[in-house]
Amino acid sequence: MLKEKLLNIYHRLFDCYGPQHWWPAEEPFEVMVGAVLTQSAAWTNVEKAIGNLRGAGALSPEALRRLPLSELAALIYPSGYYNAKSRKLKALADYLGGYQDDLDRLFAVGTCQLRRELLGVHGIGEETADSILLYAAGHPVFVVDAYTRRILNRAGLAPERDRYADYQGLFMENLPVDTGLFNEYHALLVCLGKNVCRRRPLCQQCCLNDDFCHFVEAS
Repeated sequence: MLKEKLLNIYHRLFDCYGPQHWWPAEEPFEVMVGAVLTQSAAWTNVEKAIGNLRGAGALSPEALRRLPLSELAALIYPSGYYNAKSRKLKALADYLGGYQDDLDRLFAVGTCQLRRELLGVHGIGEETADSILLYAAGHPVFVVDAYTRRILNRAGLAPERDRYADYQGLFMENLPVDTGLFNEYHALLVCLGKNVCRRRPLCQQCCLNDDFCHFVEAS
C-alpha cells in the first residue's frame, strides 16, 4: 500500500513537472561544494558563490587547501554563513586529500563506509552526506530535506518517529533501490516544496491535492 502510494506520488509529480536535471553542476566536485554551500541558502546564491570559486580558479580540492580562509570566505560570501562554510570546505578538501583527490577512488568505496566517512568530516551532516552520495557519487541513497518532511507530513505519510533515518527509510524500504529514481524523486519533491507546498501552501495549484494530500482538508 505504502509502496504503491509513494510510486503514484512520484508519477503524479513527474507528469506535472517533468525531469528536473538535478544536480546542476559541471563535475562531481562542484556537486560536493554545492552540497555544503546550499546549507541554509537559496540555490541562486549558491550559484553565485560557485561562480566566484570558478572565476578564481578555486574549484578543486587542491586549490581550496591552498586558499587562505579569509579569501575563501570572501569568494563564497553570497551563500551566507561564509566563515563557517569556508571551514567546512577546507575540511572537505583535507578529507579528499586522503584519497589524493581521486574522486573515482573515493566513490568506489562502499555506500555505508563512505557515508560514515563523510559524516566524520566537519560540517557534513546527514542531508549533505546523502546529497554527495546520490548526486556526486551516484550511490542509491535517498536524500531527505525540509521539503520532503513537509510534504510527507501533509500527505499523512510521516513516520512514527521524527528522525532523518525514519523519513529516509520510507523511501528506501518501499521503492526500488535505484539511483535514477531517487535522484528524480527528491528533485521533484524539492520542486513541489519550493513552488507549491510552501509553509503557506498553494493547495489549489497542487497536483497531489485531490488524491494524496490530507492537508488541503484542514487548510
